[in-house]
Amino acid sequence: MKKSNTSGPDIRRVALVAFLAIAVTVLAVVFFRGGRQEPVSANKEVPSKGTERLAAEPGDLRVVTLFFASEDDNLLHPEERKIPAGASPAEEAAEVVRELIKGSNDSLLPALPAGTRLRRLFITKEGIAYVDFSREIAGQPAGSSEELATVYSVVNTLAYNFKPIKKVFILVEGAERETLGGHVNLSEAFVPQFSLDAR
Repeated sequence: MKKSNTSGPDIRRVALVAFLAIAVTVLAVVFFRGGRQEPVSANKEVPSKGTERLAAEPGDLRVVTLFFASEDDNLLHPEERKIPAGASPAEEAAEVVRELIKGSNDSLLPALPAGTRLRRLFITKEGIAYVDFSREIAGQPAGSSEELATVYSVVNTLAYNFKPIKKVFILVEGAERETLGGHVNLSEAFVPQFSLDAR
């Protein structure tokens, strides 16, 4: 009677199963350990440089500088004001413009005509602030010096207080306008002119 020769294949089969079991165990360990890292989200919003802001605590205030014209010269004079800290530069910039609309606390000239309202303000990634005013900003006749003072009170105040703002575009009732009163061209964004400031 011949001896069965099945021990060879059985040993190879057991060795193969053992090898596969070890390989699966190693892969499982690598997978679960590597999976602990935080996944990267493709939809995660990346703020543009200079616009990120930590959430403000209720009651936090920020000191800003407003610029108003004076009867004594052709310069814009600084006046400090405290505003509520906002969640973004655009939110704070809108608050600054509202303070500018309120007028000076130091007997300087009004920056904007009475009744003017801020309709909207937003800042592009390129650093252009679009400031949309109500029609009252263009409702009163004024000379070229008064019109320049109105424009640069807004432009210099925003650029001085907010580094992301490089230029300011003034809109009236949501649309472009040639001038406010026939003197200053509003068809392009304004670069701040800090040489007009009395500092």
